[in-house]
Amino acid sequence: MSDSTTNTQPLQKEHSNESSISQAEVPQQLNQNDIEAQKVENDGYGDELSRTESNNTEASRQLSRALTGADDIQEQLSKQKTPLPPMGLNKEIPTDYPDREPYTVSYNGPDDPLHPHNWPLKKKIMTCAIIGYCTGCVAWGSSIFSSATLVVSAKYNVGLTVSTLGTSLFVLGFALGPVVYGPLSELYGRRSVMLISLLGFTLFQFAVATAENLQTILICRAFGGMIGAAPLVVVPASFADLFGPQSRGKAITIFSMTVFCLPIIAPVAGSFIVNSYLGWRWTEYITGIMIAAGLVVACVFYEETHHPVILSYKARELKNRTGNWLIHAPHDEFQLSIKDIVEKNINRPLKMLITEPILLLISLYNAFIYGILYLLLSAYPIIFAEGYRMKGGVAELPYLGVAIGMVTGGCFCYLMEGKYLKAMANNGGKPVPEARLFPMFGGAIAFPVGIFWLTWTGNYHEKVHWMAPTASGVFTGFGLITIFNASINYLIDSYLIFAASALAANAFLRAAFACAFPLFATQMFHNLGTNWAGLLLACVGFALLPVPFLFYRFGKRIRGKSKFAFVLS
Repeated sequence: MSDSTTNTQPLQKEHSNESSISQAEVPQQLNQNDIEAQKVENDGYGDELSRTESNNTEASRQLSRALTGADDIQEQLSKQKTPLPPMGLNKEIPTDYPDREPYTVSYNGPDDPLHPHNWPLKKKIMTCAIIGYCTGCVAWGSSIFSSATLVVSAKYNVGLTVSTLGTSLFVLGFALGPVVYGPLSELYGRRSVMLISLLGFTLFQFAVATAENLQTILICRAFGGMIGAAPLVVVPASFADLFGPQSRGKAITIFSMTVFCLPIIAPVAGSFIVNSYLGWRWTEYITGIMIAAGLVVACVFYEETHHPVILSYKARELKNRTGNWLIHAPHDEFQLSIKDIVEKNINRPLKMLITEPILLLISLYNAFIYGILYLLLSAYPIIFAEGYRMKGGVAELPYLGVAIGMVTGGCFCYLMEGKYLKAMANNGGKPVPEARLFPMFGGAIAFPVGIFWLTWTGNYHEKVHWMAPTASGVFTGFGLITIFNASINYLIDSYLIFAASALAANAFLRAAFACAFPLFATQMFHNLGTNWAGLLLACVGFALLPVPFLFYRFGKRIRGKSKFAFVLS
């Protein structure tokens, strides 16, 4: 472990007896180095934090130390009373060693082609396509099993609630996996975490397909969701690695549409598979084949995007080719034990969720709308299969109304990027997280309107044509995608270097809701009635409506008091 003493530590402060980067202090660092946002190819104004990292080795070092909690670990080690272990062979512990700066690799300025922001556009698009496809496969796998719920219930002689666990336990895995994957991707890079996750997810899809009893099916679904959850947090973090604020929003919009559209489309395809000669097991076989193909392509073409880890690869190559063992990257200046990783990194998402008001409230809002997404998997069959007497795969086709709304909402978010870019230009080219909330204003209104419309028209199936509740999906889907997309962009812009941990906390809470909602959906709609159950959900949606407006008004002030949030003004 290298000497922790440095001449300057402009990015660091003590907070609650814990050393960490205080991003509110980043502006001073930027001013000291006269670094301004500048035009870069395929990006526009670059992310100022990344520009600082490219121009200043010490800034890069401090970012790496903040991500890993290394300063806390060194402080604890320095307070140990036990004697230092001997060097061996009667050698003295060295007290004189060279300055580390000449041996520390860094990016060669803001235009270094090694930095992901400067990758060719073709390479960025290929990377996004690969990881986006893999995310889509995981999202597909989360809900396609819902089309087999009735068949599995009859085959194993269990109630619908028990067979619904095949969906709920999978989504519960989405809550547990990202809490681990987010911090690990900040320590060891996006690629290694993604590949391990995709391999595990592939194996468990085939395990479900070949399972001989219900217990094995449910256990493998749970582990499949937990192990396969990495893309939910690693992929948006990779987008943050690849794009500055000028173009990041458009990439995240496409990611959001993938995460939300495919869980709605999958049951439609799954219902036709289940009711064909293939049977329910092929819903899992097909998912496994899809993700296996994605895994192979990712192994060959997906390159690391996490900035500190790329420098570690660069240092490793220089060290191996020159034989100079002193060459290293800032990320290599410390070693973490498993205990250190768990205590200082794995618990970071949950700690941020508890202590960060922005993250907690935005995640609660996201959790509710994400829970509704999976609740619809139970509500739609009640309305259209039971109420309108639709049969087989036809009963799942009304889901496409929600998908159309999501595509419409995604296009709206894409077009609203111009409003964000204008706000950023007025702020001197610096990120303006609150401007990310504009699309959410419309979505916050459209979402509860869609729920109310669906349930009150769908309740009177003898008098109201089936097209009326189907058309409500346009409003519901529009609200779902605009709320989710704006939230993810807002969290990334607010937390930047801790984006993976913030997204992991967000994924944890929303997946917990998505796990629970399908379990009570059937009883809720049967006991309260479709109309009153929908009214209850719509009222909660209307109660949450002020959230984006309040954060737009007070968000910057709250971020200014945060330990993790990023402020540039």
